[in-house]
Amino acid sequence: MTSEQGSGSSPLLVLHKVAEILDCFTIAEPEPTLQQIIRRTGLPSSTCQRLVQNMVREGFLDREGDRYRIGIGMVRWAAPGTLGLDLVKLVKPVLQQLRDETGESACLYVRDGAFRTVVAVAETRHVVMRPFMVGMVMPLHAGAPGKIFLAHDPDAWSPLSESEMSRYTPATPGTLELLRQQAQAAREQGYYAAFGERNEDVGSVSAPVFDHTGRLAGVLGLGFPTQRITPADVPRLGPIVARAAAAASKALAYQDVKA
Repeated sequence: MTSEQGSGSSPLLVLHKVAEILDCFTIAEPEPTLQQIIRRTGLPSSTCQRLVQNMVREGFLDREGDRYRIGIGMVRWAAPGTLGLDLVKLVKPVLQQLRDETGESACLYVRDGAFRTVVAVAETRHVVMRPFMVGMVMPLHAGAPGKIFLAHDPDAWSPLSESEMSRYTPATPGTLELLRQQAQAAREQGYYAAFGERNEDVGSVSAPVFDHTGRLAGVLGLGFPTQRITPADVPRLGPIVARAAAAASKALAYQDVKA
């Protein structure tokens, strides 16, 4: 990119301005106008216009009419980084911090059809515990993690509707209508808590983890014995789990356009 002539700007200052311009492009608003970029960055009009023109010339941005979008060159440069993202590696520190903050086992789940699988665990140090191990497979309809998958992954409903919804305890949801209500509550609340749906003495609190494209990458949650954690603890634990899931999403380069 050509430098700003006569501006006296250092390379680092110019890079900061370029970063501010790139931050104007989001999944929700991928094609801002120059005036929108100027307003959002707060840069002087002449400086912003010159930088945007240079970014178009270098392939950082593309222009169509009076609107701009991320350039194909930038997309090409970003591709190797997204291919190298390791979900477990990036989220593991968040799981450990969540375990240390709450004292309970923290797990990361991914979905496979009508089931969820544990892919990472930070195990509680309590003597009284319910074991969670990498590779454990559990049904989607029973437990808090499944409600998060159903709330944020539209593709999860089809395999679930085609599978048998076994009743493990009296608390296990038995109808798709009830699951839709629970998924809606999970979506509105930002987390979900369930008690005794798969095992009568086990509870869970979970929240969504999103990737850089805004899609659900997995579900992060706590698992615990109900003799230690009760529904009265949910108002305290729920926001903690939601914050941890947001930190995991940030590690995956997710940008919350509502923030």
